[in-house]
Amino acid sequence: MRFTFLLSFLLFISSSVFSQNLNISGTVQSATDEMTFPGASVMVQNPKDSTLIKGNVTDFDGNFKIDGLKAGEYLVTIGFVGYENWYQLVKLQKNLELGKISLQESTKMLEAVEVVGKPIAAMQKGDTAQYNANAYKTAGDASAQELVQKMPGISLQDGKLQANGEDVQTILVDGKPFFGGNVKAALQNLPAEVIASIQVFDKLSDKAAMSGFDDGEQQKTINIITKPSRRRGQFGKSTVGIGTNEAYQAGASVNMFNNDRRITVTGLSNNVNMTNYSADPNSLGDRASDGLVSTNNIGVNFSDDLTDKIEFHGSYQYSRQENNENRSKLRDYAIASDSGQVYSEESHYQKIDATHRVRFKLDYRIDDNNRLIVRPNVNLQKENVLNSFAGSTTSGSNPVNSTDNSSTKHFKDYDYGNSIYYSHKFGKEGRTVTTGLSTGYHTNEDFAERNAENFFYSEEDSTSVIDQQTTLGRTGLSWRAHMSYTEPLSERSMMELEYKAGNRINDSDKLTYNAGDSQEYLEIDTTLSNTFNSQYLSQEIELGYQYKFEKLRFQVEAEYQVANMENEQFFPKPMDQQRQFTSILPSAKIDYKFSDNNRLEVNYHTWTNEPSVGDLQDVINNANPLHLRAGNPDLDQTYFHWGRARYFANNVDTGKSLYASIESTLANDLVTNAILIADEPTEVADGIILETGSQLTRPTNVDGYYRVKSYVSYGRPMDVIKSNVRFRGGMSYTRRPGMVNEQVNYSNSSNFRMGLSLSSNISEDIDFYVSTWSNYNIIENSLRPSLNNNYYNQSSRVSYKWVFWDGFVYRANLRHQLNTGLSRGYDNTSLLLNMSAGKKFLKDDLAEISLNVYDMFQQNNNVNRNVTGLYVEDSQSTVLQRYFMLTFTYNIRHFSAGAKLEDFEEHSL
Repeated sequence: MRFTFLLSFLLFISSSVFSQNLNISGTVQSATDEMTFPGASVMVQNPKDSTLIKGNVTDFDGNFKIDGLKAGEYLVTIGFVGYENWYQLVKLQKNLELGKISLQESTKMLEAVEVVGKPIAAMQKGDTAQYNANAYKTAGDASAQELVQKMPGISLQDGKLQANGEDVQTILVDGKPFFGGNVKAALQNLPAEVIASIQVFDKLSDKAAMSGFDDGEQQKTINIITKPSRRRGQFGKSTVGIGTNEAYQAGASVNMFNNDRRITVTGLSNNVNMTNYSADPNSLGDRASDGLVSTNNIGVNFSDDLTDKIEFHGSYQYSRQENNENRSKLRDYAIASDSGQVYSEESHYQKIDATHRVRFKLDYRIDDNNRLIVRPNVNLQKENVLNSFAGSTTSGSNPVNSTDNSSTKHFKDYDYGNSIYYSHKFGKEGRTVTTGLSTGYHTNEDFAERNAENFFYSEEDSTSVIDQQTTLGRTGLSWRAHMSYTEPLSERSMMELEYKAGNRINDSDKLTYNAGDSQEYLEIDTTLSNTFNSQYLSQEIELGYQYKFEKLRFQVEAEYQVANMENEQFFPKPMDQQRQFTSILPSAKIDYKFSDNNRLEVNYHTWTNEPSVGDLQDVINNANPLHLRAGNPDLDQTYFHWGRARYFANNVDTGKSLYASIESTLANDLVTNAILIADEPTEVADGIILETGSQLTRPTNVDGYYRVKSYVSYGRPMDVIKSNVRFRGGMSYTRRPGMVNEQVNYSNSSNFRMGLSLSSNISEDIDFYVSTWSNYNIIENSLRPSLNNNYYNQSSRVSYKWVFWDGFVYRANLRHQLNTGLSRGYDNTSLLLNMSAGKKFLKDDLAEISLNVYDMFQQNNNVNRNVTGLYVEDSQSTVLQRYFMLTFTYNIRHFSAGAKLEDFEEHSL
């Protein structure tokens, strides 16, 4: 009944916005080679005074459509950077198709161009925000990352690029994959000067794009649209440097573009914590914050239209990293007593990691009605780890236990995956069949040696010694298939019927051997060994309805899911367990467009998560003898509810932008940790004694998790100092459940955030970026109120670049970190300053030599707080500190005949 009422209400709303509006459509292409232009500006103006009535931009294929027009006369203006504007006076009486519109390449030199007004800074096209790169000034050698950070809603937070508070997961270049989704590598490998515009949107899955039904699998995506005159040639950057304390770095990124065929090669070798090649040697955002890191990597990206129907994209990346880190941490547990229990630890960690990643995409448009997409991927990873730590537990002022532990570990992880999607369109528009199959094969081969001496302080002090070897072998096979059928019900509505099925099969064998009198590891420890198999077979049937009109689009779906989980243990004791779960999974989405530049979106989604094989396998892990861990084969699946409302606005005339969102997540049967802290020696498995004060952690299902958070971002240009200012902030409340000694503890955290950023838009010779981001946190625990506390941290950053007096360059990058309210010894404030002074030379200032200093004041540190339902933890680790380096940088710029560096300069509409 409720569903029928909701559907009727939404249909009523949709009918109320119906009107006989007219539209103008067409396709924009190059007059030279008929290559289409994504991101071209299309404006419908009043022919009397040229005021803007409606505006839009072309899509990936150069197509545009401007809706909501009344009958009358209009001036249509189409423009793209480096091309002559196209004008046409039209008389609109019915929907008008302009066909293919060819733009002529501009022959005007910069001195002859008359700048008329400001370039359009931003435009909203449906769910896509598009920003004109010419509206944002950057230094001549800036990277794409430096450019996008100047745009409304985009920021670098904790080393991750975010758009409107969400992590950017995918980078496209001219609508095509670039570097297999590696956001940092993609943005650092393109110079800002080749970019015409930037698009930000939520990319749908392949299945959703084919069927037209949103399946909720979205990725925050940035699409970089390049200037057509920069799509043929070679460009990039190379850097080499040597410094004090044996510091060094060498890197290069070279792009070879020939229209649709594009090859990018990048490489890096350094011992100064840079994990991706950066265009700025003083960059703070591209450095690992934990430990001292040496990196060697190489990457290749290839993209081409093999035929008129086949697109191929591929990337390969190899990375070898060595990390050395010392870390200290203090963990305060939420035990129902005033004294509580505190665990402190000092550790040393050395890891050598070698990884190969391969990604491919084959897009075969067989004909107008049939399409095939294939996405294979391979990950091969090896790790060697040396780890030693000394930990101790106290209760009040009394010692409880301590450990001195060292281990050597070797990991081999191999992952292979592939997805295939095929869609067929029937003769009736909107009638489609989409099928898909995703497969995966995963193997883990782990080996570890451990030595530990453990002390337990009680009425009768005791000591235990561990000398053992452990092997862990896991094999995982997964597949998931689906088939969906869509049928149009009317001109504006359609339905979808979908069936999905999948299986996850995991085998996990853990064998632990103790050293005997001969020091050979021949004695198997049955209490620490286990052979286990888990299967999770799920089937779903789904029915959906969708309605679309000019301003309104909504979609409702209901899914019935049946899942069967089978757990089987073979060693040390046979066990067979079979369980079944049934769920109803509704979802809904409403998208309402107030105007071309104002939009509201409301989403509701539900899903289930099955427990991992590691959580299910009931075997003791004694990596830390004071904190034992084990699995739980009785775990249930988790049921999630998620809802979000988002509002988008971009004012074309003023350059102002506004984004606001509120979202909430609720989980039933959340898989979380349950800790047993022994108040006396307790046997937790055959032969395994949990000594007084020691802990055993098992996963368990607990209700009561929810989170509500809000976010708002407002940006606008400031003409006074030619800059762009952005305000952002938000609030969140999280309730995290956990279990301590069979009592549920709720850790409730309130977070208040506020930030401000200012980016210059002055000239290529002066560039600055100023930002500050503050967090105030209130923590409350239901079991132990004495653990409640408030803490505050603020991170501020200033980047500055000045080119003066015949090619001299000064750069500064400053970060201030303030932490208050943490545990004693962790309230650290730091000021990290990087600077460089250099001189540009050679033709067109393509080369530069500079002297750089990192961490001028030697104040770099890394302090973090982690709040769970069980404890509050503060930690601090080794960081890279001051060094000086002399670097040589060369910018590669070679384009097709007739293209000059002057062509990079802006041509305003």
